[in-house]
Amino acid sequence: MLSALFRAFSDLSAPALRRFVWLGLALALASFTVLWVGVAVILDHTALFDWRPLNWLVNVLGALGVLVLSWLLFPAVVTMLMGFFLDRIAAAVEALDYPGRGPARRPPITETMITTVRLMGSTIFLNLLALPIYLLMPGINFFVFLGLNGYLFGREYFEVVALRRLDPTAARAARRRSAGRVFFGGVMIAGLFAVPFVNLIAPVVATAFMVHLFEGLRRAEPPLPAS
Repeated sequence: MLSALFRAFSDLSAPALRRFVWLGLALALASFTVLWVGVAVILDHTALFDWRPLNWLVNVLGALGVLVLSWLLFPAVVTMLMGFFLDRIAAAVEALDYPGRGPARRPPITETMITTVRLMGSTIFLNLLALPIYLLMPGINFFVFLGLNGYLFGREYFEVVALRRLDPTAARAARRRSAGRVFFGGVMIAGLFAVPFVNLIAPVVATAFMVHLFEGLRRAEPPLPAS
């Protein structure tokens, strides 16, 4: 599994993937810029109390809250923004490392949208639900973050890649057959999103990584259908 991750990072230097790396960086930075500017303007023009020092304290706490929420919700936001490019990233990785594969299945746009929105919605909802643990249980919170998001990202990134080769029913069946490896692959992806700067290109690395993981599972398990 580590070899698949290292291979994904090495793929980033390929010209076909470089543009997606720059696109991911631009979208990530733009979304955070808009978020921080918007919050700064709101906080600057909001006075909840008559006492100025108390307003200042509220603004500081609000800024820290935005920092925490941004870190938690960033994976869902950037994956949503990159969602319509993940299939093209997977195609570029296949062309680079698996040139003998036949033509891929083209998932309908509605299928791609459902997968992306499901990931975004589940990630935001479950991470907000776990927010008290993140804030009040230091030490444990990081493992909760990895476990929760590992399940979500393993499931969704695997299906994004698998749906290029399998119909939805077969993709889900393939994921269940390899549930352990898919989960630990998702934990590694969640770890990428937790590392500053690396998280800016995490969707590209995660997609390439999952292509290599899927291909490895396909070779190890002949029952996995392939096109």
